[in-house]
Amino acid sequence: MKLYLSEKYFIDTTSPIDLSIPLDFQKNTSAWNLEKPSFNVVKDGSFIGSVADGGNVNFRDISFNPHSHCTHTECCGHITKKIHSINQQQIAFFCKALLISATPKKRANTKSDTEDFVIDLDSLKDVEQTINDHEAIIIRSIPNTKEKLNKNYSGTNPCYLDCDIIPFLNKHAIKHLIIDLPSVDKENDGGELAFHHKFWNVPSNPDLERTITELAYIPENINDGEYVLNLQIAPFENDASPSRPILFKVRRAV
Repeated sequence: MKLYLSEKYFIDTTSPIDLSIPLDFQKNTSAWNLEKPSFNVVKDGSFIGSVADGGNVNFRDISFNPHSHCTHTECCGHITKKIHSINQQQIAFFCKALLISATPKKRANTKSDTEDFVIDLDSLKDVEQTINDHEAIIIRSIPNTKEKLNKNYSGTNPCYLDCDIIPFLNKHAIKHLIIDLPSVDKENDGGELAFHHKFWNVPSNPDLERTITELAYIPENINDGEYVLNLQIAPFENDASPSRPILFKVRRAV
């Protein structure tokens, strides 16, 4: 189906681009030193929740952490004393989004005596003129490989975002930030979480409308540029929820 944005432009709803990494108990992404998610067959007396084992239905308990095991969207409740719920956010389920690819810079970290890879403001300067009127920005880190679909990030000091990006996001009223990394902040920063705090303006005046989506995967064959984003979240009353960011190409009407 064609969904017209104006007389000149439309999106084709039959050609979605899924940016989510699914929850998979056999091969999944993980972070923060957590064990793999578990899918356990429910057994109660004569009841067996497995058709393969003689039951009538498949009926399993699932244990996982959205921050570690799949693409997830989080709100400021992730870092506030009061746990605000992502399910209560006023999320624009459809909005204009700009996809960019960014090559991290190598940087010495004197606090932790490590060598970090950081995406900074220089990566966004080329989109200064095209980002206006977009509510979301999607950052694809380079190199981009399918390893991201089932990578264990724990203890690897993954790439993260520099806080110098935030004034740029504020200037252009970006509400939704999507990345293909486990966190916008350094894996081990002593609990500072500087980017999270500045992006959501916590604790002074928490922004309840902004969201961060982490552990997305942007396929290599998807070009940088303008899209329409459908940000789908599971209805969890929690600071974060498994999510499915869907992109649609904007096409010119003939």
